[in-house]
Amino acid sequence: MQLLRSLMFTPGQRQNMIDKALGLAPLGPDAIMFDFEDSVPPDQKDAARTLVADALRRPRGASAPAYIVRVNSSATGRQIADMRAVVCANLYAILLPKVERPEEIAAAEMVVDDLERVAGVPRGQVGLIAAIESARGLHRVVDIALAGPRLRGLMFGAEDYARDLGLPVVRTGPAWDLVFARSSLVNAAAITGLFAMDQVHMNFRDAEGERRDAIASRAMGFSGKAAIHPSQVAIINEVFSPTPEEVAHAQAVVKAFREALGTGIGCVMMGGQVVEQPILERAERVLHLHDAILARRRLAGG
Repeated sequence: MQLLRSLMFTPGQRQNMIDKALGLAPLGPDAIMFDFEDSVPPDQKDAARTLVADALRRPRGASAPAYIVRVNSSATGRQIADMRAVVCANLYAILLPKVERPEEIAAAEMVVDDLERVAGVPRGQVGLIAAIESARGLHRVVDIALAGPRLRGLMFGAEDYARDLGLPVVRTGPAWDLVFARSSLVNAAAITGLFAMDQVHMNFRDAEGERRDAIASRAMGFSGKAAIHPSQVAIINEVFSPTPEEVAHAQAVVKAFREALGTGIGCVMMGGQVVEQPILERAERVLHLHDAILARRRLAGG
């Protein structure tokens, strides 16, 4: 199971930030996303491509985070060259920005098929992530989620979507204005078992707001959340990890259900609650996540 609770954006043209991201403690972000798109000025995009290509090919430890690259959109004419520079054995996925049509996924899959062959990478190793950032993209989000076998997840791009809706520049409160979009994305991801990554909390000095936003994301069904600063990562990882109480309850549910099945009963009572197959599967999902977290800690020697 690939652990993807936290994904930290890293501007591709900033060598110092690339080095800092790669040098974070083994129990830092679950994924680093090197960016070629919005955080990179137009005159520095070629430099970003070179720096990130070099970083991806450095020796990688067993406990290192997953490496993801956000390429430029297909409309810029830079996307294929971006992909050509980064497809290698250490790359987990390519994030496609501003996806609005399922055909964009199919086209990207064909390109990655060819690039894997050229790079000698096993077929299917490099996945795709679709960023949904517009009203048009949200309208087609289910079609996009079903678009191809390389697709591993969906990410919500709140700022571009908010622009489409005409929302104010400065927004406060619990983001009720984005509930429909976020829930729609989570539901689309669930249809095909994709992960769903929620928006960045833009004020990295606001730890309380980060925690509140992360808790809301998890409650909506997101599997993780993006970050723009290392200080946000610990909060995100904590919120998207099962608590000891959740783990203990999940273990009790699984144990009780299996004992009941052994006597020919398909459900069990626990604390006044009827536990049936859907609850069992949710408990098993908690334990799988817990096991993945423990496995990463062991690899990191923690």
